[in-house]
Amino acid sequence: MSAIPVSELGLNATESRYLQQQIAASQQGSNSSRAASRASSQGRLLLDPSNLQALGAHFDRLMYSIQQRWQYSLKKSDAPQTLKKRNADSQLQLTQQTQIATQVQYDRAGNAMQMADAEIARFRAILREIDELQDEFDKVRRIGEIVKGFKSRVEHLNRRI
Repeated sequence: MSAIPVSELGLNATESRYLQQQIAASQQGSNSSRAASRASSQGRLLLDPSNLQALGAHFDRLMYSIQQRWQYSLKKSDAPQTLKKRNADSQLQLTQQTQIATQVQYDRAGNAMQMADAEIARFRAILREIDELQDEFDKVRRIGEIVKGFKSRVEHLNRRI
């Protein structure tokens, strides 16, 4: 699970506020809503697979609702056939633009997740190196103790002689 700054998504203030509201709405009743609320209060979005899935489902429901309203308004109107064709073309364009925008946001979120995974891997590599260095320090400490033991033996032998 990672949190990314909303500013990295390339949204204006209104869009980022709306996105955070939609995420909050999609997470109602979720166990991670406290963490999401905390991240939101810091101007960040909490991205984990369940949050992304819930957000995707929420946007799918929203798109379905928009399409249903659009179709209802088309059926209800008594406009000429040319107007209906223009509306259908507009609906197709709107659907395509929405799909493109959704894919762009999905790609951005995927990139953020990949960058977070890379940083986690780098952090783990650093931790491994720290553990290796700690082992080396322990070895040096043991060697120092052995040298002290030899020094005390040599001093003891020198006193005997």
